[in-house]
Amino acid sequence: MRPPHKFYIDTHKGATALAVLALIAGYDAWHNETAWIYLALHGTYGLLWIWKSRRFPDKQWEQAVTPAYGLLTWFTLTLYWVGPWIIVRDDLHAAPWLLALCVAMWGLGVFLHFAADMQKHMHLKLAPGTLLVDGLWSRSRNPNYLGELLIYSGFCLLSRHWAPMLVLGAMFFGVWLPNMLKKDASLARYPGFAAWKARTSLIIPGLL
Repeated sequence: MRPPHKFYIDTHKGATALAVLALIAGYDAWHNETAWIYLALHGTYGLLWIWKSRRFPDKQWEQAVTPAYGLLTWFTLTLYWVGPWIIVRDDLHAAPWLLALCVAMWGLGVFLHFAADMQKHMHLKLAPGTLLVDGLWSRSRNPNYLGELLIYSGFCLLSRHWAPMLVLGAMFFGVWLPNMLKKDASLARYPGFAAWKARTSLIIPGLL
């Protein structure tokens, strides 16, 4: 029996803290406060993701996939680790204001991502077959992706390098955006979709 797609995603999320810690050890970067803050932020996010996956899972990750596709997903997600690698390789130290900004982006992003997913989970359970158009979904049709964008943008800023931004851009345009557009096309069958689409943004309220 093939494992679900989330098996590969969850194991990678759980491995992130260990991978960053291994990078810190490998480059003897124990003194680097930026590396430790990156470990705390990305490592905690990975553990929270696993908790979310168990408590209010997203159905799109429940489908079984081939081992080849699962491993492709695992190694694609590994591209996100280029940021901490650059931090420890170059012994980068972010300015205090940048550290504060990235922590704030992480906090807001985690709230939007997890609260939106919980709202969607409960809506599908309590009101199946209807559009979710209130709460966090009243201004953005993808507040969960907005939260994830804030989280990963903060990770990228900590490294102050173009490579993590390139990875995030590839993930946004190659995976996230197609998923958002596909969801819009699927929800278009509901009578109230046109009105909801007219008063909301795809992801960032008032901008995009």
